[in-house]
Amino acid sequence: MKLLSSLAGALAIFTTTSASAIVHRNTEQTCITPGAIPDLKGSDIRNVGVVLFQALDMIDVFGPLDPLQLVSLSVQQLNLHLIAETLDPVSTAPITMNKFNSSFWPTIPPTNTFADDIELDLLIVPGGPGARNPNLGAVTDYIAKMTPKVKILMTVCTGSGIAARAGVLDEHLATTNKNAWETIRAMGPKVNWVSPARFVIDGKIWSSSGVTSGLDLIFAFIETFWGSEQSERIASIIEHVPRAATDDPFSQHFNITPTEAQPCPQA
Repeated sequence: MKLLSSLAGALAIFTTTSASAIVHRNTEQTCITPGAIPDLKGSDIRNVGVVLFQALDMIDVFGPLDPLQLVSLSVQQLNLHLIAETLDPVSTAPITMNKFNSSFWPTIPPTNTFADDIELDLLIVPGGPGARNPNLGAVTDYIAKMTPKVKILMTVCTGSGIAARAGVLDEHLATTNKNAWETIRAMGPKVNWVSPARFVIDGKIWSSSGVTSGLDLIFAFIETFWGSEQSERIASIIEHVPRAATDDPFSQHFNITPTEAQPCPQA
């Protein structure tokens, strides 16, 4: 299995010749050249943080963390910080609607709060029903504070909507869950939303489509910074075949019109 094919789409949506997005206009569409991926090695990435909030999606969190855990076991040291407003356990329970009065909501104990002074290299913002919560000021403030400091900001699913509300996706290329497309797009009117896209890489801003696409994005991340041998080995261990950045059947499934703004083809 060759994960290089998984990055073919990603390589088509970035160039290392520009540090910020450049817009090229023609009669057919707006072509945007993404910013350069930071010039990093895997050894430059040590501290990983995940933002927690009520009603997040579990796969958005643990999908990307599982392959990274294997990196931490067999490649190099990684440190994980689960960060929330307080140290109270964070529940996946819905904030309002629980039609069947279910009790099927795991909790995640944070390791840190937003007030802690943590040096992070990678910050992951998951999505989930709670991403639509209008009362996420503490979350968006933290993302806005940390984005200039981290080496990579990664959003999974509707986590891009939270990041958009924080203002850190403005003028960047990004994607999101296609089932929530219109809702999330409205959260970031200055974002260059991309569909179809399984994931999008724009400089230090890495975003994925819905839920399980976070796995595809994290394998692109591992391949970029630790190499294809490690990404292929880890993908084989968990028996996952990563999809390419442009492999997005759900755009068509949910009848999403291809966006005018599209990543420029690689020269």
